[in-house]
Amino acid sequence: MPLYIRDDEVDELAVTLMRVTGAKTKTEAVRQALEAALARHHKQTSLSDRIRPLQARAAALGAVDPDFDMKAFTDEL
Repeated sequence: MPLYIRDDEVDELAVTLMRVTGAKTKTEAVRQALEAALARHHKQTSLSDRIRPLQARAAALGAVDPDFDMKAFTDEL
């Protein structure tokens, strides 16, 4: 199936990428770029994995003291 690029700017980007990467065709350059983008996406750590250490640190702090007076604390500062 042929790849049709109707946007002149996107076509120019594909031509530039083809020249820079040494790809033989625009289709090959676009394929390489798409594969690289997908690889980067798959390597990204999920949001839940990134916040897990923060959640553990927050849990280690323990529960909030219900008798703590934040206003009095900040007034003393």
